Amino acid sequence: MASASSSNTPKTWFITGVSSGFGRALAQEALAAGHRVVGTLRNETARAEFDALQPGRSFGRLLDVTHSADVDRVVAEVEASVGPIDVLVNNAGYGHEGTVEESSLDELRQQFEVNVFGAVAMAKAVLPFMRARRRGHILNITSMGGIVTFPGLGYYHGSKFALEGISEALGKEVASFGIHVTAVEPGGFRTDWAGRSMVRAPQSIADYAPVMGPVREARLARSGKQAGDPAKAARAMIQITEAANPPAHLLLGPDAVKVVREKLGLLQEEIKAWEALSVSTDFSPA
Repeated sequence: MASASSSNTPKTWFITGVSSGFGRALAQEALAAGHRVVGTLRNETARAEFDALQPGRSFGRLLDVTHSADVDRVVAEVEASVGPIDVLVNNAGYGHEGTVEESSLDELRQQFEVNVFGAVAMAKAVLPFMRARRRGHILNITSMGGIVTFPGLGYYHGSKFALEGISEALGKEVASFGIHVTAVEPGGFRTDWAGRSMVRAPQSIADYAPVMGPVREARLARSGKQAGDPAKAARAMIQITEAANPPAHLLLGPDAVKVVREKLGLLQEEIKAWEALSVSTDFSPA
């Protein structure tokens, strides 16, 4: 696929977590397409390097999305100094691997703090500006793991299922204001999600070893060898922001399409198998 073509109207993108992975790829492709990009980073060196990518069109900002007061301050500053934010991409996040029983509640809280609360804080910060302009697009990077599940990723799935639900409801709330919300659901892409961006709980219960041992080894073996190309995913995301009627959900990758279709089929079968019991719960006529 060729590089993304420049759209008729350059937009200002605000992308969280542009140091690597989807965030970096999306920033690079949006800049190549002629857009302005504000990217959040966690240290001054990285911020300065991002500024230098395309001086005057790439703007690095130091931000930890779990600090909600800083989120509001940075968004307001960007609106005033860079310009109106047309597209927000909630990309900052990480994976947690470990069975539910072997993972601490503090790890669950931190997973939600970044993957859910950070994304919602960003959306809440940009919405007053987008609502006043009656336009805007929010892309929440969830995962095929926001629809399907695999053993050992319960906390991660929980955070992505939560973000999926919030995204879908938010989209219905703001549609009349000309604001779109899309949950982007990638499958396996060649990012560092399963590498340095993954927190792994130690295996402490022998009963889970037969389940988690092979799963963890396979995930590590695939890391860096996934079929998905982050640059192509980035171009797909840019494409939907230029659509008149963008989707509420966007699967990315043949693997995501396959496993989600399989789950929907199984869900339909289960509904049918238990339908008689499901519909038997109304009050009976007097």
